[in-house]
Amino acid sequence: MNMCKFLGTMSPLLAITTLALVSSCGLGQKDIQGELIGVPNREGWVQTVPFGMTTVPSGTFHMGQSDEDVAASHINYNKQVTIGGFYMDDTEITNNEYRQFVEAILTDDTVGLGSISEEFQQMLAERKFYPDTTVWVRDFSHHMGDPMMEYYWIHPAFDNYPLVGVTYKAAKLFCKWRTGYLNKARTDAGLPVMPNFRLPSEAEWEYAARGGRDLAPFPWGGPYVRNMKGCMLANFKPGRGNYYDDGFSYTSPIGQYFSNDYGLYDMSGNVSEWCEDAFFEASVPVVWDLNPTYFDAKEPRKVVRGGSWKDISFFLQNGSRNFEYEDTAKSFVGFRCVVTYLGRSAGNEF
Repeated sequence: MNMCKFLGTMSPLLAITTLALVSSCGLGQKDIQGELIGVPNREGWVQTVPFGMTTVPSGTFHMGQSDEDVAASHINYNKQVTIGGFYMDDTEITNNEYRQFVEAILTDDTVGLGSISEEFQQMLAERKFYPDTTVWVRDFSHHMGDPMMEYYWIHPAFDNYPLVGVTYKAAKLFCKWRTGYLNKARTDAGLPVMPNFRLPSEAEWEYAARGGRDLAPFPWGGPYVRNMKGCMLANFKPGRGNYYDDGFSYTSPIGQYFSNDYGLYDMSGNVSEWCEDAFFEASVPVVWDLNPTYFDAKEPRKVVRGGSWKDISFFLQNGSRNFEYEDTAKSFVGFRCVVTYLGRSAGNEF
């Protein structure tokens, strides 16, 4: 019988006594022949929280619309699903964080990218990873967006504002670079590599946005978009022609409003966020109910969630779905990253 299994059948005191006798007789694991004892001297594993991220424990929730389907779109019926634990950026990626990636690529410091696909190679050659500042002019007709186009990306006044003007593919390239950048430092320090940074699945995003408040319409609960003092709880469009009641005409600096119960900021409003999934109107009943993700490489529409500074409150709801085309940048779409947690899924591992 395997010694570990044999000891496991004894009382704790007897097991300790027996182990001491075996060790004293020189019958340790190195002397056990023909037994399945596993590979010796394996490194231990403790997963640390990446800088700027917060923990989202595993759990079960009801994915889908929490309020009336105002648009009568019938694209997000309720479905109970289970999500494994992960880490998530507590804010959207900022201009200055993305600038670190851009400057690394522009100076040929592509250590974080490793081997990349031909599609990514073409993006690098054509510099399609660079934020498209013209979105501030193109997205809205008869709108004086020139000051935003000129200053939003390049001026230090906007360093801590959420990044916009990047495509779904550019966000994926950033995730790949960020993974290699961190793991190169860990490898140099003799540490095991961390799991990949990636975009959240649509289900992960909604689960994280709810912050443990199942069936709540907004990350803060709801059903209102103001608190008891009359202050807005997110950056969005409160009414027709009214963008400033929340304190900001366009985007706001990150973390200006209360976080949800998972410590995540701006899950509603400010900018919408790219998710991993391809968009399909009937994806909810199709996907599995454990870590669901809808993959379709031929579908150019990709899911965006959370609503933005230019959206009405309906799009800020946890269950509201929307999409943009993967090769199109917008002045109201950004992203944040997640990292899969490796280990127990009971919810108390953090």
